[in-house]
Amino acid sequence: MRDLYQRLTLTPEASDQEIKEAVARCPNSALRQDAETALAISEHRDVYDKLHRTVSDIGQLRARLGLTHGAHWQGDVANDFSLPPDNAISRHDELIERVSFAVLLHNRWRRFKGPWLLVALFATGAGIGLMLGLALGLGLSMG
Repeated sequence: MRDLYQRLTLTPEASDQEIKEAVARCPNSALRQDAETALAISEHRDVYDKLHRTVSDIGQLRARLGLTHGAHWQGDVANDFSLPPDNAISRHDELIERVSFAVLLHNRWRRFKGPWLLVALFATGAGIGLMLGLALGLGLSMG
């Protein structure tokens, strides 16, 4: 599918008048005919715009994943919606990194949970015993 907006140097928000002017000055008769068919009729333009958004989203997704067309596709009409690979960290990689960190913390907690739980239980028991002992000691010395 051709990106008619790109090839006519327009944005998808272009007015009907801007589209008519761009089509009129287009030197390529096949492109001009496609643009007249897809963009000149409002119902056809609505359908084209929905498809254009979908294919643009797919192109952005492919770029985020680092996917591009092979060399034999470069420069062809199938390449209109391709973007250069996005070398920024992808959302997938970011999520994998965050989940891996959470798993690491969980594994550390599981490894130390048993011994620390016993220490905490002993300390709590000793603290309660000490408090009761002090309370009884103070109660006996006052009475």
